[in-house]
Amino acid sequence: MPSLRDIRRRIASVKNTQQITNAMKMVSAAKLQRAQERVLAARPYAERMQQVIERLNARVRPTAHPLLTPRTEGKTLLVLVTSDRGLCGGFNANVQRAAIEQLHALGGIEHVDLIAIGKKGRDFLTYRHYPLRQALVERFVRQVLYPQAQEVAHELLAAYEQEGYRQVRVVYNSFRSALRQQVSVLRLLPLSPHTSPDVEPPEPFDYLYEPSAPAVLDALLRKEVEVRVFQVLLESFAGEHAARMTAMDSATENAAEMIANLTLLLNRTRQAAITKEIIEVVSGAEALKG
Repeated sequence: MPSLRDIRRRIASVKNTQQITNAMKMVSAAKLQRAQERVLAARPYAERMQQVIERLNARVRPTAHPLLTPRTEGKTLLVLVTSDRGLCGGFNANVQRAAIEQLHALGGIEHVDLIAIGKKGRDFLTYRHYPLRQALVERFVRQVLYPQAQEVAHELLAAYEQEGYRQVRVVYNSFRSALRQQVSVLRLLPLSPHTSPDVEPPEPFDYLYEPSAPAVLDALLRKEVEVRVFQVLLESFAGEHAARMTAMDSATENAAEMIANLTLLLNRTRQAAITKEIIEVVSGAEALKG
């Protein structure tokens, strides 16, 4: 049985840990609120841009844009989006598991090139000896800025156009609520033609395009890639803080339960020690009487 001093030390240690996890929960809750507002604000813009591109694409046909044309040959560029920090439950593990499933489904590492966004994804892939084309770490620790997402989008566009990749896929956590993050696989390139039945048909009149309709479509498609990457990073960033807030809340509750159990053990041990001393005193007194 542990001594009273050891139990008191364990209680003090758990209390210190509880203070840390509670502070981390509060910090993540504050960051989550701001990140959630940015995610919700960016979604209508992305949806409206898709509608504009579909209408313009319907007018430009039958000319096919390279970013819309499916390819049958070439490797796949797989982008894994994780966090740079841990202590967020299964947030990173779920994405890593989905990335491995995608890797096997695409034919193995011989047919796939990998890019890791986030330290946890980089460490996961390098530990398993998967070669990385590129690793982007410590870029989205405080917040996600559009110029940063724009830079990543330009790199992916350049790789797709110049190196002949068949497609570019992104595996990430999409933000659903503070308690739920869903692993998603997005085919970033080639872009979808957006043939949704919910989109309104083009107007009977046409617009004047400067310099031309194909040029406007090209600019909008590249802009959409940037917006999609930005949306992915925003979703992952918000999901990370939601997962960390939930994990730290559970850790704080577990610490409180452990403190209660240790306090009960302390009281029992102390009572047992007092009882033992009383028995020893009584036994000694009886021995002197005898």
